[in-house]
Amino acid sequence: MSESEQLTFQQLALSAPILQALNDVGYETPSPIQAETIPLLLSGRDVLGQAQTGTGKTAAFALPALSNIDINQRDPQILVLAPTRELAIQVAEAFHKYAKHIKGFSVLPIYGGQEYGGQIRSLKRGVHAVVGTPGRVMDHIRKGTLNLDGLKTLVLDEADEMLRMGFIDDVEWILEQTPKTRQIALFSATMPTQVRRIATAHLSDPAQITIKMKTATANLIRQRFWPVSGMHKLDALTRILEAETFDGMIIFVRTRIATVEVAEKLSARGFTASALNGDIPQAQRERTIDQLKKGKVDIIVATDVAARGLDVERISHVVNYDIPHDTEAYIHRIGRTGRAGREGDAILFVAPRERRMLNAIERATSKKIELMELPSTELINDKRIAQFKQAISDTLATEDLGLFKHLVEQYQNEHNVPAIEIASALAKLVQGDSPLLLQHKPVPRADKAWEARGNDQPRTRDRGKGSERSDRPQRPRKDAPPEKGMQRFRIEVGHIHKVMPGNIVGAIANEANIDAQNIGRINIFDDHSTIDLPADMPDDIYAGLKKVWVAGQTLNISREGEAPKAPSKRSPARRTSDDRGRVFDDEKPGKGSKSKRDAGDKPVKKAKPGVKAREREREKAAAKAKAKTASSKAKKTKAAGKAKKKANGKPSL
Repeated sequence: MSESEQLTFQQLALSAPILQALNDVGYETPSPIQAETIPLLLSGRDVLGQAQTGTGKTAAFALPALSNIDINQRDPQILVLAPTRELAIQVAEAFHKYAKHIKGFSVLPIYGGQEYGGQIRSLKRGVHAVVGTPGRVMDHIRKGTLNLDGLKTLVLDEADEMLRMGFIDDVEWILEQTPKTRQIALFSATMPTQVRRIATAHLSDPAQITIKMKTATANLIRQRFWPVSGMHKLDALTRILEAETFDGMIIFVRTRIATVEVAEKLSARGFTASALNGDIPQAQRERTIDQLKKGKVDIIVATDVAARGLDVERISHVVNYDIPHDTEAYIHRIGRTGRAGREGDAILFVAPRERRMLNAIERATSKKIELMELPSTELINDKRIAQFKQAISDTLATEDLGLFKHLVEQYQNEHNVPAIEIASALAKLVQGDSPLLLQHKPVPRADKAWEARGNDQPRTRDRGKGSERSDRPQRPRKDAPPEKGMQRFRIEVGHIHKVMPGNIVGAIANEANIDAQNIGRINIFDDHSTIDLPADMPDDIYAGLKKVWVAGQTLNISREGEAPKAPSKRSPARRTSDDRGRVFDDEKPGKGSKSKRDAGDKPVKKAKPGVKAREREREKAAAKAKAKTASSKAKKTKAAGKAKKKANGKPSL
């Protein structure tokens, strides 16, 4: 570590324009991931890097890739795959910043939700680097608008997140379309089996780099929690916002509706807050992030996907207004603060039924999360008074008060009223109907059970690693009813299939074209699960969900209370080329889908077809459906001709 701290970018053999750009932004010494990765990529080695967000991965692959670029070649030489549009935009901006002194360099971000026309025109003019989401990159490759023949460097950024979101098959397909001579850099915060399998299959003798930053990151981030019930959440949040000294803040909620509701309520209470979710047009989302960077907005209320990849130096606090579904999401959330060696604060709201998740988060971060105390009424009032006085001092120091002095003096002479009373009336006028001070009322205290939770002992003797369920027979859970506008559904996959909430969210979001933010509460039981989805979900999407596969099972979704139909025997449908595809109703299983038996009449496990094989099956199914449609149209035309002749009194031949 000491060697990497003493190393400078000047010693890493980067090109002169890159070093000049680094000097402009004030970068002098590389981070550990940069110090280890840059020399390897400059020498042409493939790299398999494991590091958390906020460790400087973007510069680690962007700087060497830009140093090796041929500015005269107009076909893409660098391709970066990112799981979300926000991260794609951020990486593209980083390339643009680092290539500031490379004359003629161009980078293009491509992602779903943006019109094809502009992307195609830019690709035709020629770009040196493309940063995109897997679905949109696939689309351009299929259309022939993205030529990868001259590709030199391929980067898979946050591969574990692409796996979680269901993009891993798309990534493999894209890898198969690239030249064999390309260099690959794969980065991931964790290394699941499927990510390692891709690395083994497609990377050539990769150098493996592991940057262990979890403990260091946790030490830089002060983590606290407050046990809260739903109706008191907003009041608790307001108290925290008034008492905490923060620069910029991200508040995480589960649904898109909640982002708007919480942002509006905070704005009504005098805070500068904006919502960030998948329903908001991309241009507006980019403006919101820019306003956060420039200090025009202090608070962003966001969903997990919308805030993925955000790196804004102003963010000093992260508030988990809604607890995340899994520990990985929590780690990604709090990673928005405490980045690149900066200190940060993370606050977590925990309902009584979410206590087990709190314990799981502590195990994942290897750190005890301290119980916080809500600010007292006296503390809030003292702070409000101090802010009121400071506002007066600031105005006296910076504003021209000549006109107002004259008016106050004139009013005093006309009405014979003391100046102190006039000032008090003006203060009341400015304050309006909302009281300056809070009414004195007792601050809710945490139950003693929360304070003594460190003494909790497992109820069973033997729990599997990471398991949070008892080995006793599972009793039905008493869940709260779905939120307004949501309906509860049953899906036929559960604990016995080793399914996780992230698997379910990723499959539904990607296969049925439902935004992840429209997916509500998930409860996993032994042989099935329940999930809250929009009550007005279209019938075609509902039908498509029945065919989606998760953990080797069809969801076979049904509305709660309905009897589920027998599960389909079909193979999983392939996704379309967009970021979140649909299941094709006209897609048929390929030949040989029935399981074969050997001489002993034992099942023989059929080999899973490769990406190309599944692609051919899909194309065959589409061609067959097209032929069937054409045949049906011809029959209808012929029948109509016969009917017309009969109506005219002419015998049909």
